[in-house]
Amino acid sequence: MRVRRAAAVVLTTGAVFATGALTAAPAQAVTTPSINAKGGFLMNGATGATLFKKTADTKRLTASTTKVMTAKVVLSQSNLNLDTKVTIKKEVSNYIVSKGASSANLIVGDKVTVRQLLYGMMLKSGCDAAMTLADKYGTGSTVNARVKSFIGKMNTMAKSLDMTNTHFDSFDGISNGSNYSTPRDLTKLARSAMKSSTFKTIVKTKSYTAKTITKTGSTRTMAAWKNTNTLLGWNGTLGVKTGSGSEAKYCLVFAATLNGESVIGTVLTASSEANRTADVKKLITYGYAKIS
Repeated sequence: MRVRRAAAVVLTTGAVFATGALTAAPAQAVTTPSINAKGGFLMNGATGATLFKKTADTKRLTASTTKVMTAKVVLSQSNLNLDTKVTIKKEVSNYIVSKGASSANLIVGDKVTVRQLLYGMMLKSGCDAAMTLADKYGTGSTVNARVKSFIGKMNTMAKSLDMTNTHFDSFDGISNGSNYSTPRDLTKLARSAMKSSTFKTIVKTKSYTAKTITKTGSTRTMAAWKNTNTLLGWNGTLGVKTGSGSEAKYCLVFAATLNGESVIGTVLTASSEANRTADVKKLITYGYAKIS
């Protein structure tokens, strides 16, 4: 009996194949994840289509994810030479001390290239590197004037990218009362920034060792800058920038590509670093499943 039934099943299946009547089973619905972060957004990196949103347009503090815009403005400068050397100023050191800001441990008087400053800012989240870049590419007769000018360029760039719920009042995310963005806006920014091969190379780098030039002309080998983004390499993760602060909590702008599928997103105001990581992993996994 068993043999006959099995044969019948094989015969029936073969007949179905022969007639072409067999259709693929419908794909299982992908369950929308729940995230801890107060705000989140995910898009298809290739098309820009929305894949996930949670209070995606609510304005929130951005912490050091602000530095994505700082890098974007620098890399958008005409005739940019990444090997241009910039001298670290005492004003930069004073700022880091006064704010208790995160630092790439740059030394006053050292000459550092623009490329190195970008690595120090995006990997180590150095506010000293960010301020040095803002001073370099702003206009004006004083450091304060040039930094203010640079922040103006950040806001102009935000408008050009249709970041309608964004305003910057700092180059590094240490808010002066009016520094905010949204998950959707920061994801738009990340998608634009990742089109730069230089930016993409920098943010996916796990560790970078800079050699700077001292006042006396000798070479200083800096301690390696380790990327604060511990998700790099996980499931195709390529970047982009972490952020954290007492009010902003834990933030991450991220991008990932696997098997030709690309996702870009942002989570803002997660309650802990562990929750931020878990949220992003959920969103990346979900995004791949939605695209496929």
